[in-house]
Amino acid sequence: MFSAARKGTRRAPHTTGRRFGFRRPGRALVVALTTLALGAAGVGVAVAKSGSVTVTKAGTVIDGQTINGYVYVKADNVTIRNTTIRYGGYHSLRVYEGFNGTRIEDTKIFCESSKTNGIVFGNYTATRVTLTGCRNGFMFSDAAPATIVDSTWNGQKVNVEAGEALPSAPINPAPTATPTPTAVPTPTATPTVKPSPKPTKPADPPPAAGGGQGPGIPSSFPGPDNTGVPDGTTLKASGGLNLAKAGQVVSGLDIKGCVTVTAKNVTIRNSKISCGSNYSIKVSDASANLLVENVTIDGQGKNSATVCCGGYTLKKVEIFNTIDGPRLSDNSQVIDSWIHHLTRASGSHNDAMQTTAGKNIVVRHNTIEAYNPNTKDPFNACLMIGSTTGPSVTNLVFEQNFCNGGNYSIGVREDLNGSGIVFRDNLFGRDFRYGVIARPTQTGISWQNSTNLFADNRKPVK
Repeated sequence: MFSAARKGTRRAPHTTGRRFGFRRPGRALVVALTTLALGAAGVGVAVAKSGSVTVTKAGTVIDGQTINGYVYVKADNVTIRNTTIRYGGYHSLRVYEGFNGTRIEDTKIFCESSKTNGIVFGNYTATRVTLTGCRNGFMFSDAAPATIVDSTWNGQKVNVEAGEALPSAPINPAPTATPTPTAVPTPTATPTVKPSPKPTKPADPPPAAGGGQGPGIPSSFPGPDNTGVPDGTTLKASGGLNLAKAGQVVSGLDIKGCVTVTAKNVTIRNSKISCGSNYSIKVSDASANLLVENVTIDGQGKNSATVCCGGYTLKKVEIFNTIDGPRLSDNSQVIDSWIHHLTRASGSHNDAMQTTAGKNIVVRHNTIEAYNPNTKDPFNACLMIGSTTGPSVTNLVFEQNFCNGGNYSIGVREDLNGSGIVFRDNLFGRDFRYGVIARPTQTGISWQNSTNLFADNRKPVK
C-alpha cells in the first residue's frame, strides 16, 4: 500500500513540504572528514555526545558521532553517516533553504518529544536512515525534493525518488497531535494516487524563542539564527587573550582559552570563545565599558560564570554549556542574547544569570533557557537575585525577555536588599518546578503583573 503524502506545516520562509515522519532540534558539532572540527563559524556545542551541531563548512563529514541535540546544515555537500541523533525539540536534522547535496547514511534519529520532527526541509538524500518516535519523518517539497532509500519512519518503510513517493512506500502513520493552529489532514490510503505536486500551504504555527520554533513565542526573540558568530564568518585560530589596550577591537577569532579584559572600551565581536576555566570573560573594572557582540561562548561545562562580573555589555551573544551564565554586577547589560543548555556539575546550583550585588543592570530582550529539554532539568533560575556579596542590588531592569525553567524562573532571595528592581513586559514558559517568581512582594521589587505573561496563553503570571 502507498498513500498520498500529506501537506505539512512549515515555518516561513520555507514552502509547505510533504511529510513522511519527523522531530525537534538541538545544537551542533562540525566534523571535517572524520575529525571533529571545533572552529567553524556558527557551531553550537562542538563536542560529541554533548550537544547540537550547526554545519557551516561545505564538504563537512560527520561520521560515527552521538549527538544529543539537533543538527543544522547551512552548507553544501555535507555528509552525515553512522551517527545517532537524539533530540526533543522541533527539528532533529534541518537542511536550510538554499543548501544542496546533503547526504544522510546509516544513521538513527530518535525523536524524544511528540512535537519533534525527523529530517527537514528537503534537498537531501537519506539512505538506510531510521527515524523513531518522530511526529513527521522525512519532510520535503516540490521546490526542495528528497531522495529516500531503504529507510523507515516509526517502523514503516519509506522510499522516495527525487520527491516522488514510490509505490512500495506504505501508508504513513498518523502524526502525534500538537497545538498548531492548522489541523493536519488524514492521508488517503491508495496504491496509485501520487502526492499533489502543488500542496496548499496552511497557516504557519505560532513562532517561538530560539529562532521561531514552538507555539506562543514571537519569532523575533533571540535564538540560533540571530545570535553568536554570524553564518559565513571565517575565524582565525587563537589562544586565550589578555586585552590590556584601551579601545582595542578583537574580531573574527576562534579563541581556545579564556579572555581577561584590563583596559577600557574594548570590543570583542564576531568570534567564538571556548574556555574550560572559571570565566570565559573576566572584566577587571566595573567602569571598563566592554562590548561583546555576535560572539558564541562555549563554557565547556566548567564556567562557574560565563562573564564576570560588571562593566560590560553583551549583545547578540550565544552562551551554552556553562554552569552559570553571566554574573551581573555594576554597569552590566545583557541584550538580544540567547542563554541555553546549562550544564550540571556536582552540587551545582545553576542560574542562567545571577546577581549578588550591583547597580545599573539591564537585562533586555533575551531568550533565557534555564530548562534543558534533553535532560528535562529545570536548574535553579533564569535570574537569581540577592545581596550575598554586597550591600544591595539597585536599579535593575528585566524587560522584554522570554524566560523558561528554574525552581523559580525568577529567584528572589530572602537576603535581598533591593531598590529600583523592575520586571516588566516579559514572557514565561512553564518548565519550572515551583513557579515563575519567588517573593514578588519583597522590598525593592516592582513586579508588573499585567505585563509579565505566560507565553502560551498571554495571561498574567500570578
